[in-house]
Amino acid sequence: MSLRALARAACCVAATIAMAATMPAVHAQTKKFKIGVVYDYTGPLAGGGSDLHALGAKIMIDHFIKQGGVEGYQIEAAYADAQSKPDVAINEAVRLAEQEKVDMLLGFFSSAQCVPVAARAEQLKKFMWITTCISSAVLENRNLKYVFRPQPSGRQFGLMSTDFIAQNAKAKFGKEPKDLRVAIIHEDGSYGVDVSKGNEEGAKKAGLNVVLNEGYSATAPDLSALVTKLKRARPDVVFHTGYNPDITLFLRQAREQGLRFSALVGHGAGYGVYAKLKESLGSDVNYVFNVDPISIWLANEKALAPALPPLVKMIGAEYEKARPGTTLKSAHVGMAASNTYVLLSEVLPRAIKKHGGIDADALRKAALEVDLPEGGSMLGFGVKFEGEGLMAGQNARAFPVITQYIDDNAYVVWPKSLQLREPVLPLPPSSPYAAK
Repeated sequence: MSLRALARAACCVAATIAMAATMPAVHAQTKKFKIGVVYDYTGPLAGGGSDLHALGAKIMIDHFIKQGGVEGYQIEAAYADAQSKPDVAINEAVRLAEQEKVDMLLGFFSSAQCVPVAARAEQLKKFMWITTCISSAVLENRNLKYVFRPQPSGRQFGLMSTDFIAQNAKAKFGKEPKDLRVAIIHEDGSYGVDVSKGNEEGAKKAGLNVVLNEGYSATAPDLSALVTKLKRARPDVVFHTGYNPDITLFLRQAREQGLRFSALVGHGAGYGVYAKLKESLGSDVNYVFNVDPISIWLANEKALAPALPPLVKMIGAEYEKARPGTTLKSAHVGMAASNTYVLLSEVLPRAIKKHGGIDADALRKAALEVDLPEGGSMLGFGVKFEGEGLMAGQNARAFPVITQYIDDNAYVVWPKSLQLREPVLPLPPSSPYAAK
């Protein structure tokens, strides 16, 4: 054999050895972590905020895909449309688990979907990570093993808004809390009922005078009877929990019928989608309050962990690419992105490295070990999940804030520690709902 032939043979052997040496690494990189993502891409809940949460979750999932995955696992997502229907949400969750063979479920905007889907996820032994829905009924007294929610609960939303009004009663309204007339209205699903219970509890604790407490169907074609009851009750403050288009319907009919009040406090969902409110109501949305986790674009960067501000900027850039011309970035996009980030940066790597894999039990153990202080998430709050007990799976460190929409801007007005400006209370004369 010639020297040239020998050299060529030696090169082939070396290449074969090198290929064999790299095969385990290549094989390791082919491992996949498949996420089943369920939001409402169609139907009334889509425009009410679900499609914005879907966008936030996708931005973050895509970010980790571009980064090459997590601990040797490629990230893959299977997206499903719940169509704004609980039965479809359940069916899609089961399909993703049984046919798509996803490793976990993520998303869920509506509490009416979350409650039954959580039960099915538990039966299927699938890890479920709730980015959005807030009803306490999803977790309360159910002792679910595999369902986790970094979001604050609906009860916390209701308590926050009543505390805000009570503590501003004397200074802003010139009345003692007991002399302040408040009305609680809500859609009658799991979400609305839960927040209204928080309102009731908070109002009782503060001594507010509740003059009306009534639920209605979110799909009701006419809310004029509710508006008439409110006119008779003459509330100073209206606490409203709804989606959309029911919010728009209520406020349009309130204006048409001459309903007057001094403040309107909404609680997430449709009240968190400023673009939709502005499109439907124009300047009427000015001075409306909304209770939600803080917008990541309003959070104090100096109070966040150092790795988070660059991610906030990245999410904002991707948001603008997806929705060019957006006047005010919705808190919903950042909310889902932040909650998805906690999953992929804290829970998943810990499950792989410490608990041996990506099955539901490994993910559960990892989730229970997450211990982030205040400022540890882009939403400003920390993360520590409750174990067994009343609210097993709930992030005990989560909290909402109250923002006020003023001239196409959103300002945090409560709590005082995060306040960007003083709240405008009562409604100024320029508002069509201002008390006369």
